[in-house]
Amino acid sequence: MLTQERFEEITRIVTRDGAATVPELARLLETSESTIRRDLVQLDSLGKVRKVHGGATAVREAELVQERNMQEKYSRNIEDKRTIAAYAATLVRPNDFVFLDAGSTTEQLATYLTEKDAVYVTNGITLAQKLAQRGLKTLLLAGRVKATTDAVIGTEAVASLQHYNFSKGFFGTNGITVEEGFTTPDIEEAMNKRVAMEHCHKCYVLADASKFEVLSNVSFAPLSKGVIITAAQEALNVNSYKQHTEVIVL
Repeated sequence: MLTQERFEEITRIVTRDGAATVPELARLLETSESTIRRDLVQLDSLGKVRKVHGGATAVREAELVQERNMQEKYSRNIEDKRTIAAYAATLVRPNDFVFLDAGSTTEQLATYLTEKDAVYVTNGITLAQKLAQRGLKTLLLAGRVKATTDAVIGTEAVASLQHYNFSKGFFGTNGITVEEGFTTPDIEEAMNKRVAMEHCHKCYVLADASKFEVLSNVSFAPLSKGVIITAAQEALNVNSYKQHTEVIVL
């Protein structure tokens, strides 16, 4: 296949699916992963796709949110995050098997969780440390560490998640829109979230008001997949979201 033909096919696949990984594209186009990586660099410079870690996402018309490190995330809307986390913690019951997604709002849960007859599984390194220090039964997923978010991601983390069946899961998100659902900047983190949600009986997405009407690179679930827990803000109107999922406004 000629280079231009590959460019056109990669653009078509990524635009159609919204995102694609390097291994997936290499398999579909019957070429090497190194070739795909070089192609993605050029396609990104041409504005055809958006290159992200591990693959590419479609170029969107809407404003895209850029990923912040954990310190920046932790300091934003901190009171709302505490309010959301305090409520979410009350949903955990004895004998629950709980997945806790890495994130600044979910990390606040460590302060409020008290149920010691539950088991907590997380891909958040700092979150796991806080839970363990409080005497809660904690399992940390295996995988590659992403320094900017203190999250464990990658194929090993996804493989671990496949073996679990969670009663409840609490997830963070970088953006929420009616059209694209829940979104995040990193394709590997999106895969972690997607697989974890598939293995949860009940999913809750913890999101302060700044996450609404924001679009990030990769969709990991439609709105119908998770109950949204948020904190009331004067400018926040959740009526359009309530048509697609339950929204708890505190």
